[in-house]
Amino acid sequence: MSEKMTMRVGEALVAGGPAGTAAEPEVIIGELDGPFGTAFANLLGDQAKGHSKVLAIMNTDIMVKPATLMVSKVSVDNTRYTNILMGTVQGAIANGVLDSVRDGTIDKNKANQLGIIVSVWLNPSVSKDDNLDHKILFDIHRKATHQAIKKAMNNEPSIDWLLENQDDLIHKYYQMGLDGKI
Repeated sequence: MSEKMTMRVGEALVAGGPAGTAAEPEVIIGELDGPFGTAFANLLGDQAKGHSKVLAIMNTDIMVKPATLMVSKVSVDNTRYTNILMGTVQGAIANGVLDSVRDGTIDKNKANQLGIIVSVWLNPSVSKDDNLDHKILFDIHRKATHQAIKKAMNNEPSIDWLLENQDDLIHKYYQMGLDGKI
């Protein structure tokens, strides 16, 4: 990955755990010294009530590389949700990023030049779950982050694959509507 990369975009959905633990990150990856870096800095500096943007950290003061900015898709409105998002999920995202460097998806020699923006989905129901399994939640968000980064870096799905499979792809909630389940 020695060539200049403006931006790459990817997403993933990982479910299969207890209710509320599914992860659906959307990622944008780009060079920090271009338009992506400007967007990254603007997001970090433009905080909005209920939608704080924070750097993904490995621990309370150890930022992951490439620098990764988390943006919540859900309004954060209670302390328990905030603690889960800015604890378990934040650590999972940081580890998913590092997994992408470890397996070569992201070139470790570019770790200081790239940035990642992760739009994070965390089901609000987790804040009401007294039996929430933080290990399962962590593992799912870690895996989903890694998968989204892989898709972004590999430009997946390809346009050819999408064109070939278009008629076989039906959005889950559209199908549920057709079946009268929503």
